[in-house]
Amino acid sequence: MADSLYIASLEQGSGKLVVTLGIMEMLSRRIKRLGFFRPVVHGESEQDNDIDLIRQRYGIQLEPAEMTGISADQARELLAGGEEQRIYRTIVSRYRQALERCDFLLCEGPNISGLSEAFDYDISVRIARELGTPCLYVSNGKENRQEEIIQNILVAENTFAQHQCDLVAIIVNRVSPSLLTELSAHLGERFAPGYATVALPEVKSLCRPTMEEITSSLKADYVAGPKDHLLRDVAAVKVAAMSINNFLEFISKDDLIITPGDRPDIILATLAAIASKTTPSAAGLILSGNLLPAPSMQKLLQGTDNLALPIYLVAGDTYTAAMQAGEVKGVLRANNEQKIAKALGMFEARVDSEALEQKIVRSPASSMSPLMFEYSLFERARASKQHIVLPEGDDDRILRAAEILRLRDVAELTILGNRAEICNRATQLGLKLPGVRFIDPHHSPLREEFAATLYTMRSHRGMSMEYAHDRITNVSYFGTMMVHEGLADGMVSGAAHTTQHTIQPAFQLIRTAPDVLMVSSVFFMCLDTKVLVYGDCAVNPNPDSEELAEIAISSADTAAMFNLEPVIAMLSYSSGSSGQGSDVDLVRQAVRLAQERRPDLLIDGPIQYDAAIDATVARKKMPESAVAGRATVLIFPDLNTGNNTYKAVQRSSGAVAIGPVLQGLNKPVNDLSRGCLVPDIINTVAITAIQAQASTNQALQP
Repeated sequence: MADSLYIASLEQGSGKLVVTLGIMEMLSRRIKRLGFFRPVVHGESEQDNDIDLIRQRYGIQLEPAEMTGISADQARELLAGGEEQRIYRTIVSRYRQALERCDFLLCEGPNISGLSEAFDYDISVRIARELGTPCLYVSNGKENRQEEIIQNILVAENTFAQHQCDLVAIIVNRVSPSLLTELSAHLGERFAPGYATVALPEVKSLCRPTMEEITSSLKADYVAGPKDHLLRDVAAVKVAAMSINNFLEFISKDDLIITPGDRPDIILATLAAIASKTTPSAAGLILSGNLLPAPSMQKLLQGTDNLALPIYLVAGDTYTAAMQAGEVKGVLRANNEQKIAKALGMFEARVDSEALEQKIVRSPASSMSPLMFEYSLFERARASKQHIVLPEGDDDRILRAAEILRLRDVAELTILGNRAEICNRATQLGLKLPGVRFIDPHHSPLREEFAATLYTMRSHRGMSMEYAHDRITNVSYFGTMMVHEGLADGMVSGAAHTTQHTIQPAFQLIRTAPDVLMVSSVFFMCLDTKVLVYGDCAVNPNPDSEELAEIAISSADTAAMFNLEPVIAMLSYSSGSSGQGSDVDLVRQAVRLAQERRPDLLIDGPIQYDAAIDATVARKKMPESAVAGRATVLIFPDLNTGNNTYKAVQRSSGAVAIGPVLQGLNKPVNDLSRGCLVPDIINTVAITAIQAQASTNQALQP
């Protein structure tokens, strides 16, 4: 079994970081202690973009200095002094130290960028040889014909062979889309089965710089506009030195406009284009010559924060500023989730992850980290995409999550709300929502049909037709009705509404499955090395024995749905037969009922939390139990205990708490916390999609 992989590129501009990111994403699903290492970095390790991105995204436990072999300046000095072997010794020593702290170490070879004329081409392969790790070669296919790409691969293949490096995979990146199909077939015929071969398309937006990158490179000073719009891509740099009439014809979407600071006409025209629905909007405005607008214009600009136009100032002349801005290249950075999602979506769409992983490392999953669990959710959700409705289109977090969900191709989405307002807000946030549908409950042709259905279902409880007609415009009722009527497979809400507002329509319209007594909930608690299921921490305040047994059974089924082996511990303040009292007796009765209903499940209790999950404690308190010490599903006796426990574990251990996930409904509806973050929404949508898959499969069974 390999414990490391070396990613090497022998050409400039190959986009190696996209491949590194995709491989890290793939390996994080299987490997607990995943590490990252760069043999050579330019500048200080703390300032290295690749290290910063990978370390933040994947929670690498190594410090930046531990992820670095040697700096480019040090390597250059040693090469000039004839001490090439010292470079390798230093790198190997640092590499071994990092490897000792990891189960698998992914190494990203140095960039080909002037390290040394004598060693530029093959120094990366020489480093791989000294490390003795399998290699993945990334070739640059940009603007190359198929014959040129194949020739580059053959030269690289020969170089790896000369240095006796084990080459396990070849990825050609930045291939022209028109060449992609033919090249992929040719790679498979010529190089398989010796290597895993992949061709990835050129995605121009990944190479575009952001406003943040350009303003940082130019050392520009802030003038006005929203600072949270700097991650918007810049498609082109344009100098505005003409009249307004000609300028408006000249501007294109996502342009960076550079103009002297004493051109108020250009400034106003650019602002007007942002506000207009008929004119392309710029990504930003840079004022040259160190010329600030007049005080009256500055006062006007101070009120433009709601318009997506960051305005900055540089000291140099317009021509110099434009030339410098045009030379800035876009890179993947830790704070740009939009680009990261786009890169991963492209990689995952083109790569057979299972086949590539088999080439890289053949190790079964021995533990499950939060990332492993989260990405397994994405994989399963993508396997059979479901249609999820998001009622809260007026919440920025929902829009940000929707963009990532579509870029990662996790689910089909419908957002409720006024389409024009949602799209306008998405533009202000710099978001793109391709393929997302929008429905306004107030003006949808479905309103009348839904109102009639709601009246039919609730008239026996005193609901009038007039009230039903008004009630159905409530986004929670409208979204739930879409699920009930089969127009969506599931719903996720609660970012801006209470739990009752979200789940009450589900109780009334979707109702419980035929073999389920009640609706309950679980949280997936993603700890460092495992995922536990907590139930019920959100819905039922004081369940009796029968209800507690139902919660245990539903929670076990939910765990199994997500490939977690259900080993159920019914929690109490006493373990086994040691304690007495009504609360303990209630749990004992619940255990008996659950065991009678589902003899196929491993269920035990009453048991204390420490005895349920700690094998050492279990041997002392319940040595005969098949559950003690290895529980994966923990059922709390009441809402007070469960809700406080999950929050205590979450806050004190840093665990990722995904939920609450509702269980027992005919079709999935899930609630969000009003304090939820964008990743919480993404995970909950993926979970809802998987629940919808299970509901569909159950409905198809005879």
